[in-house]
Amino acid sequence: MADEATDHVRPATGTAPGMGALLHEAGVTFRVWAPHARSVVVAGDFNAWSTTANPLAHEAHGYWSGDVAGAVAGQKYRFVIDGPAGEVWRKDPYGRDVDHSNGNSIIVDPAAAGSPGAGFDMPPWHELVIYEMHVGTYNDTPGGPPGDLRTAIENLDHLVELGVNAVQLMPCAEFPGAYSWGYNPSDIFAVETDYGGTAGLRAFIEAAHARGIAVIIDVVYNHLGPSDLDLWQFDGWGDQGGGIYFYNDWRAGTPWGHTRPDYGRGEVRQLLRDNALYWLDTFGADGLRWDMTLYIRSVHGNVRDAGQWLEAGWTLMRWINDDINARSPWKISIAEDLQDDPKVTRSTFDGGAGFDSQWAANFVHPVRETLVLTHDSDRSMWAIRDAITSSFDGEALKRVIYTESHDEVANGRARLPHDIDVGDPGSWYARKRSTLGAALVFTAPGIPMLFQGQEFLEDEWFRDVDPLDWQKKERFEGVFQLYRDLVRLRRNWWDDSRGLRGPHVHVFHVNDVDKVVAFHRWERGGPGDDVVVVLSFANRAHDGYHLGLPHAGHWRLRLNSDWRGYGDDYGDHPSYDVGATDTPLDGLGASGAVGLGPYSAVVLSYAG
Repeated sequence: MADEATDHVRPATGTAPGMGALLHEAGVTFRVWAPHARSVVVAGDFNAWSTTANPLAHEAHGYWSGDVAGAVAGQKYRFVIDGPAGEVWRKDPYGRDVDHSNGNSIIVDPAAAGSPGAGFDMPPWHELVIYEMHVGTYNDTPGGPPGDLRTAIENLDHLVELGVNAVQLMPCAEFPGAYSWGYNPSDIFAVETDYGGTAGLRAFIEAAHARGIAVIIDVVYNHLGPSDLDLWQFDGWGDQGGGIYFYNDWRAGTPWGHTRPDYGRGEVRQLLRDNALYWLDTFGADGLRWDMTLYIRSVHGNVRDAGQWLEAGWTLMRWINDDINARSPWKISIAEDLQDDPKVTRSTFDGGAGFDSQWAANFVHPVRETLVLTHDSDRSMWAIRDAITSSFDGEALKRVIYTESHDEVANGRARLPHDIDVGDPGSWYARKRSTLGAALVFTAPGIPMLFQGQEFLEDEWFRDVDPLDWQKKERFEGVFQLYRDLVRLRRNWWDDSRGLRGPHVHVFHVNDVDKVVAFHRWERGGPGDDVVVVLSFANRAHDGYHLGLPHAGHWRLRLNSDWRGYGDDYGDHPSYDVGATDTPLDGLGASGAVGLGPYSAVVLSYAG
């Protein structure tokens, strides 16, 4: 098993180093790995699809390469491999563009990208607010083809208005058909043709950067395909298995098919490493979100069973994350592992996988479970306390926290307002309790994330053929305004809530009878920094709810989620600035009283 970068070596036969179709002044060098081939030919538009005109020369270790003079960007091609299964036609595993998931590869000019990412500074991670987007449904007309990267650009200003500064694109590598979540990639270097291909993604990232929005790409390395997958028995070899790119024994099995890449084979490791860096370097993306890393480091998702442990998958993740950190340490790597395992986000120096953050099951599951309960008496404020204070190695930014994601709102589950009130997801109860969850997302320690449409109460469940209903933005304009105000508080928009970006939290008040929780957030402390958040998880109001405060003095009201501007039917329960006295309470040196509406959040910051 080797981690040597084959693209750093200039082999003797082809002119250009690297893998795939490599454009240079005299034409194109084609290079492919096919260790069981007897011969390899490249056929394409440049030679009238001849199977004899451009044979590739055999290099060491199963590589084949050759130059085609006069080949140019935009031309289509395939590799024709004579191997154990006879003659097979294959797309390029490194193909940067395709015309279809079961069609041809296309030569791409990397220079056409210019200098991706130039002039854009990734927002500091403690200021990130992530918006998970599915390109096919984000901005689409019902009844037509899926949305694409061009139509998504048309609605990027919505995100500017909302205040988010990072978009996490669900997988946009080529997949079969026009409709998909994207977690079934057929060509991991090619951008989905129905989304606009390579040119579409370049334009999207450029447009997002122009608006101050970072772009995080979702990648799928726990399995590939399983359909329209030319990598399957790529060079004709495969004993009832996938051949050279896959495990060919029991380790091949995943919940999505028997197509787990062979992480122990150097050439496969190189393919996946090169792909990860491709999104960051060639497109100028600002980070990666890895789909279900649990199935990269274990066969059946049980990391406690030594017999299922995939050491090669673990070291692959470490290698790639180390490479990213060495090249672009400001770019973020996020794992979806959902085991709340601190090793995932530990540095490789400390024996971890080297991810910067991970989706936090220890937040989303207890918070959702608490909010959807019918009876207030069943809600546990201790569970909310634990969701707020849980962390990975005590570092807030190692958690991505949310109440909705593509996984949480599909596969038998629905949007949070729908789960709260199945009969009327736009009801008072659904709006109040779902936005109470949002208030927690934007005030608790961690990197906050919302799923597309959550900000205007999109209901039912996520489907790749069901576009967002943009009319809801007007219908639930109060909900949108509340999300916008929460985002701005989280980002310290007015320089009066700095503590919400800080690493510190102290849950000082847990009332499991009246269902009230209060906590203190701070960065360095002091005026404009110290923030206190009070949350009511019950359908009752409090005129003067007494609780401790970190300092005596003036605490300014920054948000009251019961304000009638957020909903015409809200109670607008009075909540005001608080003059805290030096009377100790809740273990703190001061105290005061706040007005608190039903199922509401109140945010205060210290003014001195």
